[in-house]
Amino acid sequence: MEYKRLTLKKGTEKRLKQGHAWVYSNEVDTKLSPIKSFDAGEQVVICASNGKELGTAVVSPTSLIFARLISRTPTQFLDQSLIVHRLKIALSIRQQVFQADCYRLVFGDSDGLPGLVVDRFGDTLVVQISQVGMELMKQDVIDALDKVCRPETIIVKNNGKMREAEGLESYVEFAKGECEEIRLVENGVDFVIPALTGQKTGWFYDHRMNRARMKDYVKGKRVLDLFSYVGGWGIQAAKFGAESVTCVDSSALALEYVTKNASLNGVEDKVDSIAGDVFEICRQLKEQDARFDVVIADPPAFIPRRKDQKAGEQAYQRLNHQAMRLLSKDGILVSASCSMHLGQDALVEVLRKTGRALEKNVQILEQGGQGADHPILPAIPETHYLKAIFARVLPAQ
Repeated sequence: MEYKRLTLKKGTEKRLKQGHAWVYSNEVDTKLSPIKSFDAGEQVVICASNGKELGTAVVSPTSLIFARLISRTPTQFLDQSLIVHRLKIALSIRQQVFQADCYRLVFGDSDGLPGLVVDRFGDTLVVQISQVGMELMKQDVIDALDKVCRPETIIVKNNGKMREAEGLESYVEFAKGECEEIRLVENGVDFVIPALTGQKTGWFYDHRMNRARMKDYVKGKRVLDLFSYVGGWGIQAAKFGAESVTCVDSSALALEYVTKNASLNGVEDKVDSIAGDVFEICRQLKEQDARFDVVIADPPAFIPRRKDQKAGEQAYQRLNHQAMRLLSKDGILVSASCSMHLGQDALVEVLRKTGRALEKNVQILEQGGQGADHPILPAIPETHYLKAIFARVLPAQ
């Protein structure tokens, strides 16, 4: 099969040679490679301005990221065989690090499969595709997963926001088997989540290691879990010995699963929940003079795009301000961010400013990131997105 050549402007090939895996639209030599000459999802050979072949990629003509690298071997293209090979490589490190078959099996570009995310929940796999090239390979992806993992159920949850930018439709379907709920184990704690209606893939494995570290801070403490979803932090806090846990989320369905998961782990007498807007609930709790020894603030991404930077930083500032006001003396704040556009230093700065505004001293005790099932590519800063800071908030001295 003959593949088209995507020629880069002179000098831009340096980024690929340095390990970068994306080609932006303004790096394409549009005289030799007119943008409109490529079809969405087409696989191409990337060439330097001098004609040297640098590798293969899949293109998204309507996206700022025009092409995503598949291989640095100019003759290697994405097919079911390559997908199987890369799934096996991804699986090997997950099985080495995690005892239970509960982890993110595929993390997009980081595992050499751009636009593909797969979460494993034992015998159930949840697949999300966000890139047009991978959507065209969907059946090959399903067949490869079936071959490598032999799951009972495969759910395709193609309803993420990133699909819209690629011109892809939104849908959710069973590709193999059926189920109403999914079981998983994290840090020795059991959970059940809705199969089709949960957020994103249904679970957030990325904070696994941070939730494990929480164990040292919650025993015998009163814990407030903001943006709790189904209780990933809160239920584990209760299981780790917290005196009481209050979960706050805007989703009534999520809080139903908080109750289910509390019962599943025998901690229903420790856990309660409040449904509503988190910022408003925090205000009401402050008015009631409520106090907690540990407050966990793990919100959704407040900065989904660069243009949201200012408003997003203000939202993080506001959230951490409200969280600190609810802490008891010498309380612990777990402040998290999944916004790739908010760096670790920026989150530290949010805590510094908040502490000064409240005339508190903030001691950063630990800083954490994503687990080994969310590997980071140094050449793609966007793959390093998760932050968690464990801080003690003290009276000013």
